[in-house]
Amino acid sequence: QVQLVESGGGLVQPGGSLRLSCAASGRIFSINAMGWYRQAPGKERELVAAIISGTITNYADSVKGRFTISRDNAKNTTYLQINSLKPEDTAVYYCNAGVVTTTPTTTRYLEVWGRGTLVTVSS
Repeated sequence: QVQLVESGGGLVQPGGSLRLSCAASGRIFSINAMGWYRQAPGKERELVAAIISGTITNYADSVKGRFTISRDNAKNTTYLQINSLKPEDTAVYYCNAGVVTTTPTTTRYLEVWGRGTLVTVSS
């Protein structure tokens, strides 16, 4: 089994910053892309940022210049630095990863989701 655990969410005032973390654990052979999604009340889940192999990144237009995704491959962890927060950034933020996992007899590719961490931007 592979698990993703997010942390770092909370209540912050507009203009503030947060740093979200997502740590992967379990039978991990390798991790391909890691990403952050968010889901605001009444809206669909959307991709916020993704990172591949620690260097190639992709951002939603709405967060470019404010959000920065990074990755520590040695720790199987991805981070999302969120600056200049706006009320419309309020959402549950979910971590996602494409993981190659192995057992003594099999190799499998799994898409894994975390349970999410709530970010609330309000004065």
